Formats: sequence, C-alpha cells, structure tokens
Amino acid sequence: MQTIVLGSGSPLPDPSRAGPATLVRTTAGDLLFDCGRGVLMRAAAVGASAGALAALFLTHLHSDHITDLNDIVTSRWVTSFQPSPLSVFGPAGTASVVTAVEAMLELDIGYRLAHHDDLDWRPSTDVVECERGTVFTGADVRVTAAPTDHAPVRPTVGFRVDDGSASVVVAGDTVPCAGLDELCSGADMLVHTVIRRDLIEPLGLARLTDVLDYHSSVEDAARTAARNGVGTLVLTHLVPAPPPGTETEWEALAREHFDGTVVVADDLVTLEVGAAT
Repeated sequence: MQTIVLGSGSPLPDPSRAGPATLVRTTAGDLLFDCGRGVLMRAAAVGASAGALAALFLTHLHSDHITDLNDIVTSRWVTSFQPSPLSVFGPAGTASVVTAVEAMLELDIGYRLAHHDDLDWRPSTDVVECERGTVFTGADVRVTAAPTDHAPVRPTVGFRVDDGSASVVVAGDTVPCAGLDELCSGADMLVHTVIRRDLIEPLGLARLTDVLDYHSSVEDAARTAARNGVGTLVLTHLVPAPPPGTETEWEALAREHFDGTVVVADDLVTLEVGAAT
C-alpha cells in the first residue's frame, strides 16, 4: 500500500501546495481522501485520475476539503465510456452537498449531452453517509470510519485503511479525541492535519487565532501518534505553510513527543505504508 499526499496546503492559496487531498493506493484501487483545490492536477502527476478512483472519502464538509468535488464529478463523467457512478463516503450532510454540486453543474451537463452523441447518460454518484464502522471493502482492503472532533463543524470523521497487514489513518481536521485514538491504534501511518500554535497565537488576529481551538497542533498530532503506537506520522495541511528550509522546525516539535518516523509533507510526497521511510 502507498500513501501519496496530493495536496498539503490549507484554506490559504499557496503556489506550492494544493488543497487537502491524500491518495491511498491499495489492492482494491485508488482511494482518495478529501478533494481540495488542484487535486486532479496533482493526481495527474502520479498517474491517477477521477475515472480510475475506486472511491472518494470526505472527512468533513469545510470548503477547503471539497473545493474540487465538482471537478472530480465532471471529469469522471466525461472521461468514461459507460456509466461509472462515483462512490462517495462522508459524514452526514455529504448527500446534500453532492446534490448541490450536481445542481450547480446542470447547465454544463446539458451542454455536454447536447454536443456529444456518444455521451447519453448523466454523471451519477453513490453516496454513503457514515460515522463509525466498516464503510468500504474490496480485495484485502477494509476502510473504517470513526467520529472526530472539529466542533463546531459537526459531524466529522476520520478513516483507517487496512490492506493486508498494512494500515494508514487519514485524520482530517480534528483535535485529539477518542474516535481518532480508536482508528490509530497500532497503525503503520497517520496522516494528520496540523497547525503551529506558536506561530499563530502571537498574531492576535481573531480570524486566525480562532483556528487554534479546533485543529491539532504539531505537538497534539505527535502525542496522538505516540499514544497509539503509530509507526510514521505525516504532517499535512500545514498552517501556516512553512517557508522553504523551515520544515525541520515542524519535525523537531513532533520529535519532542514522538520517536517514530516524522514526515513533513510536500505535495506529491510518496510513502510506502508499513515500510521504512
């Protein structure tokens, strides 16, 4: 199994970091977790595509994590040569968001149906709203969901992918919580969104400091990984984005609490799950 961080960025546009998105390559196919801005551009760089996704998983419905949902829906539709419903798994509210995206695309759908004689079906999705338990199986793969804590964003979920003996958890935005611990127990890898409290707090600007109470700091993520015996901690959704050359500061903060492997993600970083990094 392989984990590829397609987008390591945050809500703030960054020329070097696409929006939050993690691709997990499994024996059951490509599984995509969240779909922030630029996701399909980054996917193309590793030979992935909307049409080839086995499933899409949404950790929550904050705009930066679903910005390019419309691009995935459209691209899958127009590059397929027979109906190919997109399987989408996410928290309560996901179905209404997908319905709204399809409604937004209605004019475009009409244009394409009118122009392409061989395209005589509409885009379609199979949405499963989930909170806890096994949500997807295929080959040797099992994907499990559990509730996380990103209040007042409710509900939110994290996901664990088990493929044979290898396991990776994609946390999404959350503070430390029991549901995340449940997913992380004994996992080979944890992909965790993080912020730098020490850099944000001194700014004193409410719009920025407000993010502190519903995101994990680097230290929080490291403690979660250590507490649950995780092998590799991948830091992503980095807020604020580290200027080049300062990534070691983030790694050092994590190492104060976690003695496993720490990876400060850049876009397209590719990691073997369960293997030495």
